[in-house]
Amino acid sequence: MPIDPATQAKVLASLRALTKVAPGRSVEVRVPPYGAVQVIEGGTHRRGTPRAVIETDAVTWLQLADGTLVWADALARGLVHASGERSDLSPYLPLTSQ
Repeated sequence: MPIDPATQAKVLASLRALTKVAPGRSVEVRVPPYGAVQVIEGGTHRRGTPRAVIETDAVTWLQLADGTLVWADALARGLVHASGERSDLSPYLPLTSQ
């Protein structure tokens, strides 16, 4: 899958915004192939697979970030894969209202 520079810029900007509203290193948020960040206070992840991982595609992530898609709906529809404690981003989304 080729990387779209415009999508990459939006994803990276929104992931940076997430780190501002949910600082920490206990949950890894992945939006392949565009980027990943660690957020939310708690145990720190240093090596290997983190205790909590959230992964989704770029379109879904951008919809969550701008509020056109609600976290619970994305989970229910299987658009987001979230595992581990603290893997709920609903308190931090949408990012536009932060």
